[in-house]
Amino acid sequence: MGDQIPFIVEKLNQEPFRKSYNLVTFDSLEPVQLLQLLSDVLGEIDPKHAVDIREELPEQTAKRILSFLGILKYKPPGGVSDSSAFRQGFIAGSKAVIHPLLHWLLQRIDELKKRAYLARFLVKVEVPAEFLQEEAVAEAYKQYEDLMEAFKNLHKEREQLKTSALSTAEIRRDISAMEEEKDQLRKRVERLKKKVETVPNHQQMLEIARQLRLEKEREESLAQQKQEQKNQLFHAKQRLQRAQLQLEEMRHARVDAKPESLMKKLEEEIKFKSYLVTEKMPRELERKKNSVYFLEKVAAEPAMSQSDLDVLKRKINEVKAEINQLTEKRTMRSEPLDSELSMYRQQASIIARKKEALAEELQAAKEEMARAEREMLQKSNRAQESEDTDVLKGDELKQYVNKLRSKSKLFKQKRQELAEIRAECGVLQRTEELLKQQNKAIQQQLQAMEDKKGISGYSHIQEELERVSAVKSEMDEMKGRTLENMSEMVKKLNSMVAEKKASLAPIIKELRQLRQKNQELTQECDEKRIQYESCAAGLESDCSALEQEVKGLLEECAQEESNYHYIHCMKKNLEVQLQRAKEEMKASVSSDPQEGQKAVREQYTQMILEQENLGKKLREKQKVVRESHEPNMKQVKMWQDFEKLMECKRECFLKKQNQMAVGEVIQEEGKDRLVL
Repeated sequence: MGDQIPFIVEKLNQEPFRKSYNLVTFDSLEPVQLLQLLSDVLGEIDPKHAVDIREELPEQTAKRILSFLGILKYKPPGGVSDSSAFRQGFIAGSKAVIHPLLHWLLQRIDELKKRAYLARFLVKVEVPAEFLQEEAVAEAYKQYEDLMEAFKNLHKEREQLKTSALSTAEIRRDISAMEEEKDQLRKRVERLKKKVETVPNHQQMLEIARQLRLEKEREESLAQQKQEQKNQLFHAKQRLQRAQLQLEEMRHARVDAKPESLMKKLEEEIKFKSYLVTEKMPRELERKKNSVYFLEKVAAEPAMSQSDLDVLKRKINEVKAEINQLTEKRTMRSEPLDSELSMYRQQASIIARKKEALAEELQAAKEEMARAEREMLQKSNRAQESEDTDVLKGDELKQYVNKLRSKSKLFKQKRQELAEIRAECGVLQRTEELLKQQNKAIQQQLQAMEDKKGISGYSHIQEELERVSAVKSEMDEMKGRTLENMSEMVKKLNSMVAEKKASLAPIIKELRQLRQKNQELTQECDEKRIQYESCAAGLESDCSALEQEVKGLLEECAQEESNYHYIHCMKKNLEVQLQRAKEEMKASVSSDPQEGQKAVREQYTQMILEQENLGKKLREKQKVVRESHEPNMKQVKMWQDFEKLMECKRECFLKKQNQMAVGEVIQEEGKDRLVL
């Protein structure tokens, strides 16, 4: 208590309470003030409890706070473990009750906030069974439970995301980096747009680029579809091979099987399936249901702290220790009849465990066999796809498979024997320990009785004599039984061997013929396959060579056709030029002046003369302009001076007119004044 008060005062003076207590003022609080302080602390955990206790009855306050403490899983300390004493002290506002409670609440206030928040949604509303008989109420309650489960899952996901999410600083850095990258891409796109706009026919080129992108995407989708179809074909081939393998196994089983063996196999399989259905599966289902029930029960409760877990672990250890003590006491007090029954029970439990282990091993062996068959199919497919790999076929593959089966069978037998030996060794060691303890106790009691009667050592002699006689009688009986069993077994084995030989003789003869026929057919099939493969390979090589040749010829044809069109165009140009040359020769040789004028030579000669005359005229004009340049410039200057002079005269004239108008106005005003 002395250590709790300073901690409580320190926490209450901090945020969010901000009290101004010291040790003296806190210790001098009245019971009502302590209860109000407790209600304020609970109100910080859950706002529903932030109430003034003076506005409610004491019974309501006690009920409200005690129910909330039950939700928070508060357990009173050892001094007030009695529930009635705790309630009385709580209602009275006792410091021995309130101070530890405040210490417990202030220690784990964040954890209790979370628990109170979860309790609002996870504490089930108790509905009486008679109300649940109605369909609407039952449906609403079922929906309520489903929503509670959904809330649990969402809360778990939220907690996982809180623990595994990135920090806000990293997210902001990523966002800023992406925005910078976006700006760079935008600028790059703008530069490319400006660069493309200068290119002629850029719209057409953009359209072609868009079509190219669409075609590439279509090509990728087609390639993906092709790959999916290849995968589907591969899986279909695998299913076909599995079906063929099963068909082959069924044929072999039909050839080598008899009705008796088939019935025996079916009976064994039925026994195994019935054992799985009636014994093993129900036990596993019940175990799973129990585990699911306990897990649901644990999940329905509010979250537990580390201290609660430590308390539960201590209780579990105490209960285990108590169970071990009770077991040892029972074994010490057990009678000989009970010991015999316990031995039989142990043997029965050992047999049951062996049975379960064998069933599990059989199930695992079946799963392993199915997995091995799948692996064999995959490897056979890979071997067929690869061309340079030697694959076992026919008798070699059968011998190899039989060898592997024998080795795996031997390995499983040895492993099973080792597991049985280990289990029996453990049971025997435990039995030996128990028997030694019982023997030691009985010997002590017997020794005490012999010492009391004065015949110490009698029991050892009597036990030795009984043991020797019992061993002798057991050995005699064992020898007799062994000889009888061996003689009967020899007779049975001889009769069974004779019967099996007689029944198997025609089958073996038929089997030899079938094996010989199978070998011949296998050999013929291999020869045909080799011929087919060689023929297919030759045809494929010839086809590929012809395709290459046709491709080369097509390319050569296209090249020659292009050369032909080029030469034809050159020929047309040369013909036109030759025709023009002929016409020119004809016009130059002809004596007709009109034909001569039509000649290109004459036309160009005429044009040259015209240009020469034009050049002469322009040179003469240039000469005239140069000679008259200086007088013309003087005349221009004189005209500019004359223009300035006339402008000056105009301005003087305008000024004179303005002065005359002003004088007239002044004279009229003087006349008006004289008249007045």
